[in-house]
Amino acid sequence: MAGPVPELAETARACAKRLCRAESVLLASHIDADGLTSAAIASRALERAGISHDVVFEKQLDAERLDAIAAREQATVLFTDFGSGQLDIIADHEAAGKFDPVIADHHQPADAETRFHLNPLRVGLDGAAELSGAGTTYVLARELAAVAGDGDNRDLAALAVVGAVGDMQATDDGLVGANSAIVAEGVDAGVLAETTDLALYGKQTRPLPKLLEYASEVRIPGISNDQQGSVSFLQGLDIETHEDGEWRRWVDLSHRERQTVVSGLFQRALARGVPPEKAERLVGTTYTLVREDERTELRDASEFSTLLNATARYERADVGLAVCLGNRGAALDRARRLLETHRRNLSEGLETVKNRGVERTANLQWFDAADEIRETIVGIVAGMALGVDGVDADRPIVAFARKSDEEANDGPAETKVSARGTGRLVGRGLDLSVVVGEAARAVGGDGGGHDIAAGATIPTDERDAFLDRADALVAEQLG
Repeated sequence: MAGPVPELAETARACAKRLCRAESVLLASHIDADGLTSAAIASRALERAGISHDVVFEKQLDAERLDAIAAREQATVLFTDFGSGQLDIIADHEAAGKFDPVIADHHQPADAETRFHLNPLRVGLDGAAELSGAGTTYVLARELAAVAGDGDNRDLAALAVVGAVGDMQATDDGLVGANSAIVAEGVDAGVLAETTDLALYGKQTRPLPKLLEYASEVRIPGISNDQQGSVSFLQGLDIETHEDGEWRRWVDLSHRERQTVVSGLFQRALARGVPPEKAERLVGTTYTLVREDERTELRDASEFSTLLNATARYERADVGLAVCLGNRGAALDRARRLLETHRRNLSEGLETVKNRGVERTANLQWFDAADEIRETIVGIVAGMALGVDGVDADRPIVAFARKSDEEANDGPAETKVSARGTGRLVGRGLDLSVVVGEAARAVGGDGGGHDIAAGATIPTDERDAFLDRADALVAEQLG
């Protein structure tokens, strides 16, 4: 079976065969939306293949955490959405006979080798744009089904798309590269719909005025961040805005009504000075999980991924995994409560950045949140801040936050680093994975990630030295 990504088929088949030989497997995964969907895909595929397994989640992998993993009873460990960047340490554990690793990841690999390592970067595919961790794990799941002779696992494509969207791999034209082949399998399996629609967050769950007021994708003066302006705009259109006394949602509108709203938004945007190329971003490719109930977060890939981020970033990855695996009772209720907390914390974090502003070096901008913003969400806040008043959208942003108490140890104090760029900067040569990784290692830390988003942990008192090195690296990349 060639699978959705022929370039990875041979390695995926070898990894699947290795897993099928294991008495039991420890599945270790990252905690963001991509990591959670990766874990769910792998867990379901292992279950269907009759392979006993346990699941653990980690914010990051280092020698200490890998020692803890090695102390578990399973001799085989499947790493999803991380592992490649820690390949050197993992290979040392393998050589010492501590465990046999299988890796399904899409991050930049460390300079080491192990036998069962599935990563798009190893075959010339872009792991930051063409295949997420969940997508890579889906490729493995397809081969697991073939080796075990049990179904085909194509229904798991919906979770792979949620992971890719959560990993910010969707462009205005949708998912591209190897991701698009997974979308096609999901559509063919009847679990996904790919459509051209309004490209704003909240089409399933937000009342129409809130949908427009809170939209950050395209800012329209007089509507964005303007409650009364959003209401007045909708009341001026030829559509029914209410049903049974309540505001309708986007999913409640007919095709004609949706066209009316989009046309009105586009005209208002142009009239208020929004450049045409930005106004066109009001419409884009969207992904619907057609087996999920309408008017819920789980129906839309973007909303689903945000819900998952809200669980793991508050130490409840188990809740996110349960939702991915089909729990629509207590786990979903808990996830929704965590989402409300997440939204509130993001809003407060963004206000903190707006009020305090950012510092600038020659090629970077940065802020140090200390303990005012959780280290698990400071990267999201940094990405949201790009382009707001006082923050330059054409300059990479670096955010610092104090490591949480549960991360503390007896060594020197540590700081979490998160860096974010834009597609335009990446097109000019920016690679934050290299910048953050090299700068962190230069000051006694470690890190990595993708060209557009990366993270690290460094000694707290090395912040300024890190910034100096990172600034020099960005200067080299951007010329």
